[in-house]
Amino acid sequence: MKSRVRELREARGWSQAALAERLGVSRQTINAIETDKYDPSLPLAFKLAREFGSSIEAVFFTEDTA
Repeated sequence: MKSRVRELREARGWSQAALAERLGVSRQTINAIETDKYDPSLPLAFKLAREFGSSIEAVFFTEDTA
């Protein structure tokens, strides 16, 4: 699974640490999601989508839907 987390985060001017704090996770978790090394749990995926004011489908996608 791929994500648009980095693009969405940078568009808001947030650092990885700032986003991590908003979500209650570590900066390393945000980095791992952004580099496609970690697929977040469903609750975390929902939190990310809510934080960006988007649907999960707008934040996460598979290669064939990019």
